Amino acid sequence: MAQMLDLLRCRRRANDAAADGGKPARVDPDQWRFDVVRSVGEECQTDRELWGVLRRTRKFFKTDFVCYDGFEPSGRMHIAQGVFKAVNVNKCTGAGGVFIFWVADWFALMNDKMGGDLEKIKTVGQYFIEVWKATGMDMSKVQFRWSSDEINGHAVEYWGQALDIARKSTLARIKKCCQIMGRSEDKLTAAQIMYPIMQSTDIFFLKADICQLGVDQRKVNMLARDYCDSAGRKNKPIILSHHMLYGLAAGQAKMSKSNPDSAIFMEDTPEDVERKIRKAYCPLKPEQSRSEEADAMQLVKDDLMNPCLDYVKHILFGQPDFAFNAGGKSYATYGEVNAAFLSGAITEAALKDALIVEVNKLLEPVRSHFAKDPTAKELLAKITQWKKDNLTAPNVLVRLEPRPAFASKVFVVFAPLPGTHVRLEDVLGTLRRLKAAPADVERVLWLEDWTASAWDCVGASDACIRGYYEILLFGLRGLAPSLMDGVRVCWQSELILSGPSEYWISVINAGRRTSLDMIRNALAPGDSLENASQVFASLMHIGDVLCFTGSSSLTLCCDERHENLHRLAGSTCESYGLKAPEVLRVDAAPLRLLAPGEGAEADVNVMLTDKEVEVNKKVKKSFCMPENTEFNPPIAWVAELVNFQEFLVARKPDNGGDKTYTDAAALTQDFASGALHPGDLKPSLSKALNALLEPLREGLAKQDVLKKAQKDLEAFVKAQSKKK
Repeated sequence: MAQMLDLLRCRRRANDAAADGGKPARVDPDQWRFDVVRSVGEECQTDRELWGVLRRTRKFFKTDFVCYDGFEPSGRMHIAQGVFKAVNVNKCTGAGGVFIFWVADWFALMNDKMGGDLEKIKTVGQYFIEVWKATGMDMSKVQFRWSSDEINGHAVEYWGQALDIARKSTLARIKKCCQIMGRSEDKLTAAQIMYPIMQSTDIFFLKADICQLGVDQRKVNMLARDYCDSAGRKNKPIILSHHMLYGLAAGQAKMSKSNPDSAIFMEDTPEDVERKIRKAYCPLKPEQSRSEEADAMQLVKDDLMNPCLDYVKHILFGQPDFAFNAGGKSYATYGEVNAAFLSGAITEAALKDALIVEVNKLLEPVRSHFAKDPTAKELLAKITQWKKDNLTAPNVLVRLEPRPAFASKVFVVFAPLPGTHVRLEDVLGTLRRLKAAPADVERVLWLEDWTASAWDCVGASDACIRGYYEILLFGLRGLAPSLMDGVRVCWQSELILSGPSEYWISVINAGRRTSLDMIRNALAPGDSLENASQVFASLMHIGDVLCFTGSSSLTLCCDERHENLHRLAGSTCESYGLKAPEVLRVDAAPLRLLAPGEGAEADVNVMLTDKEVEVNKKVKKSFCMPENTEFNPPIAWVAELVNFQEFLVARKPDNGGDKTYTDAAALTQDFASGALHPGDLKPSLSKALNALLEPLREGLAKQDVLKKAQKDLEAFVKAQSKKK
């Protein structure tokens, strides 16, 4: 390794005599490190930033910069993953880096690899590690981190980052990345939209300085850099994209595991190697038109696309002090070999003869390891058998199982998504839905705080989302204490963190069964599918509903916003052979004080936190035309308030005197006839609303949790107003 580094060392500054006295120019101490690391990639985004990382790590005595690559355990390992990867890893670690392999077992699960069996996928991952040990990869500065374990062990950090990337990424941008999954855009599942976002999340989660992956991963790695621009992150990950080794058949821009003869595999026998190389495409001049795949996979244009020469260049000459011997002559560089082949000095037969010998030399330690080491031998035997078994993904339900379990009959209400204020209308609407439950069921109020973050509610601020729900719960308990005593309140985040693996696997599996059109049709009326976060939020909703499927009877009570999502979740349940939940729509009464589109929302809705003067001001400005009962917000409010108390209209004797109403129908009749005037109705409504809210105001002013909640929401509103 040291000899290889010495050969690669260059000097950015010349060592010739300087103008002032003839002293040699000082050697840049990072030049050789830059040259070694840079030699790994066909492209670097960007060279300047790579210099910055190398200087920063040396200057602050952090000798190790972090490189990252992810691999999806999905069967046998070919020579590009084995030998070529080992060459690149040894270059990076030799120049002072730590190389982290992200074992992407969850990604393999999303792509239905190994029959969608996570344990089999993990076994393949162990096999990969054994191969690299045998290839001569320097393991002293290599780490293997398993995505399923790491993600579940740090769920808040990981998924918080993933949701932020999803919020800041359009669906169109994510679709551009999806060629890495080998699927055309029109056949993408919802889970495959999650894939690039999770892969970008990996980069930040691992705190990688350099993403050292193949050209085929370039688009998703560039997504991480685009995210940095959107998020205002100064230090972007450097994208060092290595060459994709050609397949052995004509026109193959990269190897294909589905065609065993298109690649040399790390445990291939000498006979396999000879047979494949003898059959390999080996042109002297370009013979085929370039495919779109070739254009996408090549950052350095190569019209010849000769896989035999490609092996010589990237596999053989990647070895320290390598010399290529063919036709009785030794060649010290790839350029010499290429020129000799094109001129006819090296024949195709001679090229392949030498290639067969050298490739078998590289593979022999791997063969020996898997023949003699008991652990390695067992791993290979399992994988070989699974390949023969032609594994397919099972139709297995994985879901979060809450503790304690829900009752056999469950009635679930999803709370409103957070806003800058808690509308009294939302409190009353939630109570209306909870009251709709039969007496013999367990009532559940579901607070979807992580989903609210995906929807970018209140700027995806954890404090504001939490604050909104704390105030909402306080209002519900204050207005209907007996009812709420019998309601089980579930914070989505707490339930997820009680079983993050089961929950997110259920979400991923739901995504595998859900098309983007299904997501689009499940959005609330008026919403369009524009952002990747909408896909996350919709799939999380399915994961939430699956939590309740252990019950024999499940009712989802909702308003218009949740209805389509509930039905989408129901179709997922049926795909697992489960009974779809009953969806019961119970809309809240519209209590906006002006017609839709008129006025600012904060001024035309009564908020749970409104002071007396604010209530009076809003009601005074409310729409209330004499004798008009078709659209009359004050009358709608009376219809809600009579559920809590009698409604008293206080007026002078000349105007008919005081009158008490116990239902809205009588009041509506009086108003329509002109017996009740807006000038009497509005003040009485203000008084009734303030009487309802007054007991709550004391708690809002005294409880620390609620004071903080109000302060956080007020600060958010103030910050937003400054941006306008």
